[in-house]
Amino acid sequence: MQSYRDSVETRRMKCVRIATLLTLTLTFFIQSAHAQTQAPDLRAAEPLSSQEAYQTFYLASLTRQQDAMDLVSDLRNMLPRAKLFFVSSQNAISMRGTSDDIKLAQKILADIDRARTAYRVTYVITDIDNGKRLGTQRFALVVVSGGTTNLKQGSKVPVVTGTIKEGTTSPDTQVQYLDVGLNIQASLDGSSNGLRLRTKVEQSSVADEKSGIGAQDPVIRQTALEATSTLVQGKPVVLGSIDIPGTTRHQEIEVVSEPVG
Repeated sequence: MQSYRDSVETRRMKCVRIATLLTLTLTFFIQSAHAQTQAPDLRAAEPLSSQEAYQTFYLASLTRQQDAMDLVSDLRNMLPRAKLFFVSSQNAISMRGTSDDIKLAQKILADIDRARTAYRVTYVITDIDNGKRLGTQRFALVVVSGGTTNLKQGSKVPVVTGTIKEGTTSPDTQVQYLDVGLNIQASLDGSSNGLRLRTKVEQSSVADEKSGIGAQDPVIRQTALEATSTLVQGKPVVLGSIDIPGTTRHQEIEVVSEPVG
């Protein structure tokens, strides 16, 4: 009976040792497999970081922040793997990417960050009455390609908008001022056929009659001309004509452009 118990105990101990050995062997294989799956990822990441470069681009011609942000958006779309950041205080773009990304960014910047050409746009306004030329006015504006220039010439007319009584017999009159005269707005940009000019010309004046609303309220006469035209350097273009309210006269508007410098 004792020998049978010894035999059973011996077999049990052998089973425990075999189970322990199998557990250690399985653990070893699991750790080895895990190490093999992780090693290739680490080796693949090292060459990518070694190829990255850093570059700072200082913008020379794009001085408006909106233009610079548009350029950064263009670079991010063209170079999705690169990292870009605009430094507004330095008007510069910090970039991190591969050498190919840096080269492409340099080419994009060379194409976009260029000095814009300035043009002298001269408006000639001729007064005509019954087919006779009465006089000519010339207004010269310097407009940068892609920009807008405004010209105003005239007077400010006071208009009473109301009164406030604060417990006294003297009213406190409120007055606003209206701009009356000539207003020219010119926007210029390039096109395949030449320069495209967008023009808005407004003429306003105070009429002789008074408003029926208030004795002090003036009547403002106003005419406006809006036109888009393609300019050839040195060649005049007639934009149109506007009538002068209350008269038999009209004004013919002509424009001509030339590069500055």
